[in-house]
Amino acid sequence: MEGKQAAQEFTDRVTIDVHAKYLLYLPDGYGTEGTKWPLVLFLHGSGERGTDLGLVRKHGPPMLVEAGRKYPFILVSPQCPEDEDWSVPVVKALVDRILERHSVDRSRIYLTGISRGGKGVWNTAIAYPDLFAAIAPICGWGDSTKVSVLKDVPTWVFHGKKDPVIAFEREESMVKNLKAAGGNVRFTAYPEAGHDCWTETYQNPGLYEWLLQQKKREKV
Repeated sequence: MEGKQAAQEFTDRVTIDVHAKYLLYLPDGYGTEGTKWPLVLFLHGSGERGTDLGLVRKHGPPMLVEAGRKYPFILVSPQCPEDEDWSVPVVKALVDRILERHSVDRSRIYLTGISRGGKGVWNTAIAYPDLFAAIAPICGWGDSTKVSVLKDVPTWVFHGKKDPVIAFEREESMVKNLKAAGGNVRFTAYPEAGHDCWTETYQNPGLYEWLLQQKKREKV
């Protein structure tokens, strides 16, 4: 109406170009006809950003693979560009690409990451709560006001109580709000650990056993 303001809204589709380099690990026996494999996506921390993909091997599952560890799942470890944060659209596009090109059990897609990558885990899972069978953020943080959308996503959180980089309370608030929403969440708080609680966490076979036990239920 002329001379007045009226509330309006619109919906549209925006297409963007995305790019990422990543390490790909395929388990022994991959390629067996008819076999679908679990997929684990690992998001590194701030120190591994850049263009040297070798940096991604510094911590976590990629480091353990380089040391000879064998995993019964596909492992995808992308690299975040220098001075940037993890992009949710890029992470989602990478998952879609892996699903297109590889033999993945779509009911068993898992997301884990450390520090800034832990933040990427929270942000990506909150944006796509129906995508992952389980998540495991480590010494990360996120928007605790939005975490209730993950109430149906099994979540195991890890953080050192003496973390001088990412305050323990920041992730603790994520856990508290998720529990309040009725979420299926476990919280491992290391009493004496600082920022690096991921070394102990990824060395723990129990983490992988727990992840692989989680399976996304089809909605009726």
